[in-house]
Parts: sequence; structure tokens; C-alpha cells
Amino acid sequence: MRVALFLTCVNDTLYPDTGRAVVKLLTRLGVEVDFPMAQTCCGQAHYNTGYRHQAEPLARHFSDVFGEGGYDAIVTPSGSCGAMVRELYPRMGDRARAEGRGEGLAAALAPVVPKTYELAEFLVDVLGVTDVGAYYPHTVTYHPTCHGLRSLRLGDRPARLLRSVKGLELRELPGAEECCGFGGTFALKNSDVSAAMGKDKVRNAESTGADVLCAADNSCLMHIGGTMSRLRSGVRPVHIAEILASTEEEPLA
Repeated sequence: MRVALFLTCVNDTLYPDTGRAVVKLLTRLGVEVDFPMAQTCCGQAHYNTGYRHQAEPLARHFSDVFGEGGYDAIVTPSGSCGAMVRELYPRMGDRARAEGRGEGLAAALAPVVPKTYELAEFLVDVLGVTDVGAYYPHTVTYHPTCHGLRSLRLGDRPARLLRSVKGLELRELPGAEECCGFGGTFALKNSDVSAAMGKDKVRNAESTGADVLCAADNSCLMHIGGTMSRLRSGVRPVHIAEILASTEEEPLA
């Protein structure tokens, strides 16, 4: 199987180790991974902030880049960006049609929508695995981010993967389904509310006694991690891809 890695802006700029972890993990599972160098932003930031027409050229570019190459799937370590493609690209096409701009946008985006998967759902639904041969001797609690939980409906897929990791003890996070407070520009426009939500999330993570809080979105982990730093929390934020990529031969600290 040959897949394209859609790394996303946040990961490419701030968390490149997550992309390396995805490549390491998928390669170990026998998947050929390609990284299309022409990839850019998917347009989520523009769309969510109300600049919907300005997001359309970025969506078309995404389709051009990832629609080429004959990939079996497009895999991303981001529930929010995965949801942009799967849930909001079809809405963009519908909106263009409703505005009398024809079928062009919908037709351009249609080929990439069903091929795009968040990492956990790709592993469980496409590859059919939950035990990926990982080793991570730490106590971990899992935060299901909003887009993964509500848009992609990842359900228990990430938890099933984590429970299969050798040496890992998974602890339930109180208030797990509550937003961490990031929400993209929400954290800027409503900073006081965002900070309070982040503190609640960190306190709940601390109550589990876990060493690590993991999630499938580094944007949320950035917000949570910043809050942890300010509160001098003993819990570390780690992307789920980095946990799943860790092995006894090449452990992640």
C-alpha cells in the first residue's frame, strides 16, 4: 500500500518529530509513505475564521497535490485537518453550487475526500491493526480532541491502539470529552475563557497520576502543553503517533 503523508502546517513548522514518527510507524507496518513536497495549508484556518472563499484556492491546491500520484490513501496525524478535508471540503463544494458557481469546486475536491484518514482510523479501519508493535513504559491518559471526537467520530480507536502498547498503562481522563480551550483563533479571541478551559483540562490530567497526556492533534497539545508549563505540571504532552512509533529497540523518552 502506498500512502501520502499530509503533515499539516502546525506539525511541519513546530512538531516535525510527529511526522517522522508517522513515517517510522507506517514503514514498520509495511506501508510505503510518500511526502508530496508541494503540500501547503489545507485552508482550515481561513475557513474557520470566516474567509471561506479565500480557503477555496488552498483546497483546490490540496486536491491537485494529493490527487496525483495514485495514492491508496492520504494519512494525517491531525484530527482537525483531517476533518477539514472530510467534512468541510464537501460543504465548500455545496456552498459554491448554492451560490451559482457550478460544480467545479465540488468535482475538484471529491477525489481526495474519501481517501483522507486520520492516523488512528487509518491504522484500525484500513490496515486492520491495533497492536502496532509499540513499547512505551509510562502511564498515559488520552484527550480526545474535538474534531476527532465530533467530526471524524474516532470513538475508541485511539484507546484501542494505546491499550495494545507494551508497557503502557492507560488511565481514564475525567471530563475527557470537554474541549481543551484551544479552538484555533478562539484561543486568541476569547483568551480568558480559553485559559480557564486549559487549566481544567490540565487539572483533570494531573488527577489521573499519569506521566503523559496524549492526543491526536498537536495544536491542542500545544495549548495544553503551554498551560502545563505555566502551572509547572509534572505531566508531559505527547502526540499519539510518537507513542505508537516507540519500540524497545528505539524507545521514546
